[in-house]
Amino acid sequence: MSFDRRIVVDTGVLVSAAIRPQSIPALALEKALLHFDVCVSEETLAELATVLLRRKFDRYASKALRQDFINGFRQRAVLFAVTREVGDCSDPKDNKFLALAEAAEVELIVASDPHLTNMHPWRGIPIMPPAPFLVGIR
Repeated sequence: MSFDRRIVVDTGVLVSAAIRPQSIPALALEKALLHFDVCVSEETLAELATVLLRRKFDRYASKALRQDFINGFRQRAVLFAVTREVGDCSDPKDNKFLALAEAAEVELIVASDPHLTNMHPWRGIPIMPPAPFLVGIR
């Protein structure tokens, strides 16, 4: 299913959703997938896999469950090619989300990373944490 609305969800929100299925980030991801095309790039997908499969998350969910989350998310997300770099974020690792947002022409970024949320709004694109997204976006 495809929607007319697009958003980006950062890795921190996705990791929280994966290891805490009843959490606010998990509810935000569920809402995002129900109402939006959740946009990804090869780079954001690679970061999700690298981070979520770290051993420190073994105590929260088995590696198999985390891999299932990655695979399921990959199937539901919409892949975009990012051809332009962005250098606006104070944390260079977070620029990939801004570049993706620009390439996919999203209406919103859902992020838990303060490097991103402190930029709200960025080039007219709102950047909000999961809880305000749950409450404020319809």
